[in-house]
Amino acid sequence: MRASIIGGLLATALMAVGCGAPMEEEEGVQLSTQEAAIPDCSGSADSLRTYYSDASYTTKIGARGCSCGLWVSWGRTSSYHQFISDCM
Repeated sequence: MRASIIGGLLATALMAVGCGAPMEEEEGVQLSTQEAAIPDCSGSADSLRTYYSDASYTTKIGARGCSCGLWVSWGRTSSYHQFISDCM
């Protein structure tokens, strides 16, 4: 009797897992084909945010923003950042 109850529960569990329509995969975003406008930095004040690897602020790992009239975007971001202006 115990075996039939366990067998019935197992069969029910296996049917529940196999029920339903197959899940459709969502189409991933192709970043290599995505176009986004580059910000116009001409005539704007510098707003370059430089990112560092840790709280010592010694190793640069990336930057984002306007610098000397040009858009800059390289490396990675982190929670350790400073605004730096290299233009004179």
